[in-house]
This record gives sequence, C-alpha cells and structure tokens, in this order.
Amino acid sequence: MTTTANSTVLLLRDRAARLCLGAVVVSGFGTSALWLAAGVWVKDLSGSDGLAALCVLALWAPTVAGPVLGTLADRVRRRPLLIALNLVLAGLLPTLLAVDSPGDLWLLFAVLTAYGAACVVHEAAKNALVAASLAPELLGDFNGLRMTAAEGMKLVAPPAGAAVYLAYGGPAVALLDAASFLAAAVLYARVRVREEPRPRPERSPRAWRRETVEGARFLWHHRLLRPLVLAGGTTMLFSGVNGATVYAAVERLGHSPAFTGVLYAAQGAGSVAVGLVSGPAMRRLGERRFAAYGVTLTALAMALRAVPSDGVALVCGAVIGAGLPCVLIAALTAVQRETPDRLRGRVAGTADTLVFAPTAVGLAAGAGLVELAAAGPLLVAVGLGQLLALLPLSASRTAARSPSDASPA
Repeated sequence: MTTTANSTVLLLRDRAARLCLGAVVVSGFGTSALWLAAGVWVKDLSGSDGLAALCVLALWAPTVAGPVLGTLADRVRRRPLLIALNLVLAGLLPTLLAVDSPGDLWLLFAVLTAYGAACVVHEAAKNALVAASLAPELLGDFNGLRMTAAEGMKLVAPPAGAAVYLAYGGPAVALLDAASFLAAAVLYARVRVREEPRPRPERSPRAWRRETVEGARFLWHHRLLRPLVLAGGTTMLFSGVNGATVYAAVERLGHSPAFTGVLYAAQGAGSVAVGLVSGPAMRRLGERRFAAYGVTLTALAMALRAVPSDGVALVCGAVIGAGLPCVLIAALTAVQRETPDRLRGRVAGTADTLVFAPTAVGLAAGAGLVELAAAGPLLVAVGLGQLLALLPLSASRTAARSPSDASPA
C-alpha cells in the first residue's frame, strides 16, 4: 500500500495538483475571511441579528440549484470557465465599496447571492477539471489534501478577516477577497490540461433541462454513487442539528459562548488530520467502508458530547472533525472517478446539492429542538440519529467489493 508520505509526495509532484491546491488555498482564504466579516458588517450597519444571519443564507441558497448550475460546467471547457469565474468574482467584489449605510445592504446581499451561485459552478468545474487532470488513484489524496487546506484556512482566515475588518472596515475585506480570486485565476491559467472542445450546446431551456436530468439520473442509478451521496446528505443533516446544539452544550459546561471557538478549533484540527490520511485509507478500505467508519466515529462523538466534561468535549470535537469529512471525501472521489467526463459537472453539482442542502434543514430543526428538549438527551439522540447514514452504505455492499465493480445499474 502506498504510504501517506509517498502518496502526498507523488501528488505534489504533479503540476496540475499543485496549482489547483494553491487556487483552493488562496480563494478559500478570501472566502472564509468574507464569510465572517459580512455578518459583522451587516450587524454594525443595521443592528439586526436576523439580517446578519441572512448573509450565510445568501451564500448557501444557490446550493439548491446545483444540478442546474453544474450543467454549465459540462457545456464549456472547464479551465477557461474557472479562470473566467475567478475574474468575474474579483471584479464583482469591489462594488461593495459602495456599502456604507443600512440602505446599501441590498447590494451586499445581491453580491453574496451571486457569489454563492458562482461558487456552485466553480466547485462543479473544479471537480471535473481535477478528475481530468490527475491519475484516478491520486484523486482520494487530492481530495484529502484539499480538505486539509480548506479546514486550515478556516482556522486562519476568520481571525485575519476580523483583524482587517476592525482596522479598515468591510470594504477592505472585500478587496482582500477580490485579490484572492485574482490569484486563483492566475493559478488556474497555469494549469496544463488538454480539454477537447465542447460540442456547441442547444440553447433552449428544454435542452438545458434534459442535460440536467441526465446527470441526476446517472447519479441516482449508480450503485456506488447513490449510497455514498445519500449517506453524505444524512450525515450533513444531523451535522446541522448538532451544530445548532453547540451553544447549549457550551452553556451546560458552564462556559461563555466564546468557548465555541475552542471547540471549532478542535474540530478543524481533526479535519486537517484526516485529510492527510484519506487517500491511503480509501485505497485500503474502499470508499464505502471509509465512509462507514467516519459515520460511526461521528455518531459516537456526537452522543458523547452529552458528558459534561471539558476534556470529553474537546476530544469529541476533534473526533467529529475527523469522522465527518470521511463520507464527504469518499463521495466526491467516487463521483470524480466513476462519472464520464461529459457528465462530471452536472453530476458533481447534483451531488453537492444532495449532500449539503440538508445542512440548512438540520440547522433549522436543531434550532427548534434545542428550545424544546434538554441538552443531554438531545445530544444522545443526535448521535443515534447520525447512525441512519449507515443504512444506505450497508445496502450497497455488493457495489463496494472493488471500485471497478461499480457501474451504473
């Protein structure tokens, strides 16, 4: 079996992998910085907690249109599309320099919504480009390192964004994010990948709808992809419920809400660690078993958060951080490897919607449940509910005997 160190070295020797990872790092830094600063910016201008919370909704809402937006990544060549998207975002963000009063907040929300939609297309195109650029056996390693890089940016970028905001205000954070997209565009421009010209697509809404349905149908009838995506969606559903209980759990420990930052740091450290070993682990276990182990670890840690102990809470945070990404990395890697190139954009967009959209449902449900139930029993119930993600994986054992056995039904 290829060791973690060897597979990482092999991956980083690949020019396309290095450049794509670099683009993930720089754009992820800007996005994480803006994600925090936007809410603070709205709160300072309006004084409204509700409006501040809508910033996250504006960024996430376009995810539900993933199947439609992902189709765009199959209609044009992916590398030029990625360059164009990054340049468009770099040009769009400076318009936020005009936001300096509550009456200007509509512009901020409009930009954030457009930002979220562009990121959905960007993600689908990036996944397709990476799959076309790398050897299939390195896809798991790339997705693991990508997770490590993204989580690392979440640990660094929000404090940096907060510091820039406090020193220079929201427009400065917008300019910082614009610069990150310019840097990402330069990196994608240096990726060398041979892409065949796309056939000129029909421009009618009917043709677009037919192509979108084709991607969804492929995903749903694939014996390996459907269980992994369903497991990912179930995991993120209960992850959302779990996230809504964090303040109640911290209060139960006797700490101020600021202690949540410590727990999130522990979770981020766990995600960074699992990203480094995910490639070799999936080669040894296969995507289904790797995802199942991650689900089990996550469920156990979620339930044990009911124990009122700082030490247990920190360990559970790290374990959740390590377990939660397993099913996400497994599903993404399988989508990249098992999907024909012509369908990769729309299938990736559909998978992202099915996996990540349930997070919002879980957050809403958790916000209601935390008001109705005691924190201890609720945390145990969330952990037990998380085990439901094992059901589609258990039903797919015949599809997981070997990666080559999985094919559309």
